[in-house]
Amino acid sequence: MTALLFCAMLTIAALLYIFYLPGTLRLGPEKTRLSYLRERKDAVYENLRDLNFDYKAGKLPEADYQSMKSSLEEEAASILSEMERIQQNAALRATKIKTTRTIR
Repeated sequence: MTALLFCAMLTIAALLYIFYLPGTLRLGPEKTRLSYLRERKDAVYENLRDLNFDYKAGKLPEADYQSMKSSLEEEAASILSEMERIQQNAALRATKIKTTRTIR
């Protein structure tokens, strides 16, 4: 009887520990498109470094190396162009806000 009561209490305690939601939750930093693109750019650059290392180590044939390298370079170029576009739009919005405030 005592063992059964102990098991029931332990089960209740475990379930409360697992499913309890505190009053306030700590959230991580907000992800923006620009921060995602920066992370993706870093990953692509790292993949390019690894690809270059593998090619120099003789693990990849020339044709595979060239096709993967061009694919990664195209992805990096598109990421960089989108980052540039986002930054230009942000700068344009900032100048519009600044000029709007000075006019008033």
